[in-house]
Amino acid sequence: MPKVLIIGRFHDDGMRLFEDRPDVATEIVDGADEAEVSEKIRDADGVTIRTSLLPAHVVERALRLKVVSRHGVGYDNIDLDALTRRRIPLAIAADANATAVAEHTLYFMLALAKQGRHYDRAVRENRWAERNDLGPVDLLGRRVLILGFGRIGREVARRCAAFGMTVTIHDPYVQANVIEAAGDYTSVPDFHAALPETDILTVHLPLGPESRGLIGFSELAALPPHAFVINAARGGIIDEPALYDALTTGKIAAAALDVFDQEPPPPDHPLLTLPNLLLSPHNAGLSKQAAIRMAISTARNALAGLDGKLDASMVVNREVL
Repeated sequence: MPKVLIIGRFHDDGMRLFEDRPDVATEIVDGADEAEVSEKIRDADGVTIRTSLLPAHVVERALRLKVVSRHGVGYDNIDLDALTRRRIPLAIAADANATAVAEHTLYFMLALAKQGRHYDRAVRENRWAERNDLGPVDLLGRRVLILGFGRIGREVARRCAAFGMTVTIHDPYVQANVIEAAGDYTSVPDFHAALPETDILTVHLPLGPESRGLIGFSELAALPPHAFVINAARGGIIDEPALYDALTTGKIAAAALDVFDQEPPPPDHPLLTLPNLLLSPHNAGLSKQAAIRMAISTARNALAGLDGKLDASMVVNREVL
């Protein structure tokens, strides 16, 4: 009987898919003990994994492994090269959290534009007259630059267009005609050229060697001083010292982060002291509905991998199929 090693239990709606397969055994570990994972994976035919690390030396101990199913979209906690060398597909829950992350991104935009935290405090502290400061700005007519036109980037673009924003998109892996056919969008091959005309820069790229540190000192300096910067993708894409410099010297007006290079960030992280930075604890994709979709997708991918029916659109290293 094939066995699926579940590294980190997930929502019951997904777990029930395994319960409905009496021909498949499961074993659950929390993933905190690498030695335990390394031992349990030896006879696993499939693996589901949340945020625990899956390094190469653990992959090499998996003698029967046919599929790894990631409970999420990012996979920087998994050694993809090790899986590919073994011709083991890595499936992701690609269809699960795009809506949640896109909505969270729009929440960030609205909270920054309308200065939500500031005016909430003003009411609580009896500073009612600050309503006349005319601090908020409208999203209507704002020029947004979206980096990445995958599932999440597409959903963000749709929502920005619905708010009457001017939408510009950069994605080196998507052809310009595909981007521009998807909506009233402009594709730019070099995003640097668009930065001086950008009111809101929002990042929706995977983290990799080509994207790490992509937004640094020079990119932030190229933005107008009223610009907002948003990252609901992965920490490390925006250089954190550069962001701190931009926010404290007036190079940009404000920013919002759902992610950090180190998570959780240390309590003395300089960015945590800034009033013009809005934060959330990497939970943009963790709405209740998204968690259910993600769990179901994770279980389906694992079972499909065992059954030889894996959907290629869910696989990162499709060359192994």
